[in-house]
Amino acid sequence: MVAELDTSNWSGEGSFTQLLIDWLTSHSDIVFLRVEDAQTAQTDVSYNFISNEIFLRFRTRTQIKKSLRWGFLPITRTLIEKLLTIETLEFALAKNTEIGSPDYADDGMIQYLHTERIIPPYQTKGYKLIELVRIYEVGTPSRAQS
Repeated sequence: MVAELDTSNWSGEGSFTQLLIDWLTSHSDIVFLRVEDAQTAQTDVSYNFISNEIFLRFRTRTQIKKSLRWGFLPITRTLIEKLLTIETLEFALAKNTEIGSPDYADDGMIQYLHTERIIPPYQTKGYKLIELVRIYEVGTPSRAQS
């Protein structure tokens, strides 16, 4: 279970986003999860575009390494190792049959574009729901271009 879940900046829209949140919160290697609405949401008569962003932090393990510098000077180094990375998370998500492979992924982000047709009761014409979800790791450099 995720130690800290923050959904205060998320409207709750997006069933695929909720599916991802449920999957991510069930993994103990993720200690922090924040979900936010992105500002690119748009609505029209024939479609509804939702954009959400998920920020997460992975559990770490601390190792103490002792060695000799110059062959005689003892030193101690503390190494912090992440138990999960964006790349391994991508493969784990792809194995899940409900979620599947992302539409785009690189070393700093995983992106899904999920679409479905919604036909409300007693209506003949529905609308297309387009849901864009991006997953980022907290503490990595900004992706904004200057």
